Amino acid sequence: MIDFTFYFGLGWGHIISREAADHILFIIALAAIYKLTDWKKLLILITAFTVGHSLTLALSVYDVVRVKNNWVEFLIPVTIMATATFNVLQKKINPSSLRLNYFLALFFGLIHGLGFANTIRFMLAKKEAIGIPLFGLNVGLEFGQLLIVTLMLLCSYVFINKIAVRQQWWIWIWSAIPFLVGCYMAATRFPV
Repeated sequence: MIDFTFYFGLGWGHIISREAADHILFIIALAAIYKLTDWKKLLILITAFTVGHSLTLALSVYDVVRVKNNWVEFLIPVTIMATATFNVLQKKINPSSLRLNYFLALFFGLIHGLGFANTIRFMLAKKEAIGIPLFGLNVGLEFGQLLIVTLMLLCSYVFINKIAVRQQWWIWIWSAIPFLVGCYMAATRFPV
């Protein structure tokens, strides 16, 4: 149980910390197109991201996948920019576009997982069985992401349903902020 608790804390801290701005921005961009009534769809989306993240962590620990850290740190803000762009280009939110969103979340989870893998690989590589540590990490990640998503959904409800901000404006604002910060991050992290 100590392993689970320790790794849960690492997963939680990976999402809920000052150093996690890129991950928080990505989750915000993912959540921007959803309303409170879409919470189940968003839960599936966040879980798809976690699955991708987890898969890369496991493959990295077993040294199947390894990417230079400077490229991963550059690609993470690119995923933020791509997600935000996808949001803005949506003419209408429909089941077809949401299916593509699930695939993107899974794929981008693979990239984000590489960033965490480069940080935590040495800790997990010492373990004979990585099941409990990996499970703890993922539960911590999922809970951190759920906190961000819950805040986004509650804010969207207040602004869209109570204050009467148009949903399209909400999407543009919460896509533009991550996009602009992502541009800055990508520019400062470009591998040379």
